[in-house]
Amino acid sequence: MVRSDARENRARILAAAREAFLADADVSMNQIAQRAGVGPGTLYRNYPHREALVLDIYQEEIDRLAAAVTTLLAGHPPVEALRLWTVELVGAMRTKHGLGGALSPADHTAITERSYGPVMTAITRLLDAGKADGSIRPDAEPGDFLQLTGALWRAAPDRTGPILDLILDGLGRRPQR
Repeated sequence: MVRSDARENRARILAAAREAFLADADVSMNQIAQRAGVGPGTLYRNYPHREALVLDIYQEEIDRLAAAVTTLLAGHPPVEALRLWTVELVGAMRTKHGLGGALSPADHTAITERSYGPVMTAITRLLDAGKADGSIRPDAEPGDFLQLTGALWRAAPDRTGPILDLILDGLGRRPQR
């Protein structure tokens, strides 16, 4: 079992590193330790190299996104839950690309591979909930949704909502012909 002070140190390191990497991909590990208020030994004990730290930052984000589905579906109709979750996913995509300068191409690939399964599971749960209540068309596919929303991180932040509205409108049930 991890001691509470060790968990707190790790959380501070992750928070400080997330901010630091987004501001400057070349930030040093020692600067991150200073920002987190821990010694270099504590940082390196938890994260022997910067790639491990960046991978953990992104994994924490993916875990948070995956866990959010249950809460969102409990508090919102499926389409609204999907909208809220997708906005969070777009934020995670922007973070991933912001952290990209701190990663090797192999680590970038590892993040993508590691996150694909949980993201697809989350999308499937959200779409299935909408299919079950009739608010989402039965032929909506999780892979198609991910592909469409995958470009949203590149959109200007003020355009994310309107573009997402178009995508979500396309998921609605079509009238019988």
